[in-house]
Amino acid sequence: MSLHHPFPAAPWIPPSETEQALHEAALRGDVTEQIRVLAEAELFIAAPKAEVDAQLDTVYWRPRQVAKDLSVRPVLTRGMLPPWHPDWVFHQVNLRWIAEFRWSDPRVLLAVNDGTPGRLLLPATPEHRAWWLRAYAEKERGPGNRFTALRHGPLHGPLAFGLACGAHLAFGNGVPWNDVGSVYTGYTDELEMLRDSWGVTDRAGWREQLDALLDGRNSPPEPDFALRVREELRIGRGTVPSPDEWRETAAGHAQDLGAGPASVRHVEELVRRILRYEARFRADGLLPPEGRVRKTVAYDYGRAVNMARWGLSTRFCTPHEAEQAVVHAGALSRAAYGSWEDFSAGYALGRVLRFDGEEYGSWYEGNVAGHRVLTAHEGSPWRHLPWR
Repeated sequence: MSLHHPFPAAPWIPPSETEQALHEAALRGDVTEQIRVLAEAELFIAAPKAEVDAQLDTVYWRPRQVAKDLSVRPVLTRGMLPPWHPDWVFHQVNLRWIAEFRWSDPRVLLAVNDGTPGRLLLPATPEHRAWWLRAYAEKERGPGNRFTALRHGPLHGPLAFGLACGAHLAFGNGVPWNDVGSVYTGYTDELEMLRDSWGVTDRAGWREQLDALLDGRNSPPEPDFALRVREELRIGRGTVPSPDEWRETAAGHAQDLGAGPASVRHVEELVRRILRYEARFRADGLLPPEGRVRKTVAYDYGRAVNMARWGLSTRFCTPHEAEQAVVHAGALSRAAYGSWEDFSAGYALGRVLRFDGEEYGSWYEGNVAGHRVLTAHEGSPWRHLPWR
């Protein structure tokens, strides 16, 4: 045996379920299954950031010649995106958008993950694109409420722990919980969301919002004030106070601190709202039978993780800055709570007090769906990352 015999090349490992399904279908020659998978997949088109910034409403998707008589329009699945680069961004599209795109030359092929071991070339004639539209229509669904993960993303350690603290929102947005890379969703989509929902249009604004979240200053202070009063009563008396005792003490403390009559009444009503939400949490499994929420700051910390990821997606920060913020949010969460379930209940209460208005609508239902999946799904980081 020659001492210089080369080692066999390591087999390619698809980075997520999407690439796995495409690869297995390719091995079987099952084009129908490949189209079905693409109909459900997140797809991305690379573009120079400067070009996109100059015309945010335009997607330039130019064909690329890859051989003498072969031109393609390339798209990437999420798991095959290249490393983050400050000058390159990605439009998020879907198979319907691709099918409806104006293909002026029917000889140009669709190249999925071109230049990678998972490469897939598909003809894009009008007949083929009509097939893609039918496949998309059959599988069309909202992007949110999906648990996904990247096999090559962080799975252990402080960075993974911090990302897991943002898993509620990642699940609701249908993005992998453990991705700190090139995209969250599409670049222009993220710019629009940050502008419209957060008033963020540049790096300074992003940093300001991130710091407010990490400091627990984004959410109103009254819920944690009321919860702190209850906890102090419990510690001082050795038992959980009655609803009346809690409400009256919280109102008295607020008055002692200089709150006016309207603010005092607000605190009293807030205590009543918290009690009603906690009762519903117990009924829906977000709290144990005798459980209660001690803090709502988890809602700020969980969003801080995602704000870091949004900043990375919009190129308002570097990967190092985003990872630092995620790790910091994880450390703050660990110091404030005692378990994933405790953290999740705090996140849920902060969210519904801010937006649900006791309607028990989508804001509330999203909390329940996220909590149940993240506490029960075999692949959930909450099942594998110890809180302590």
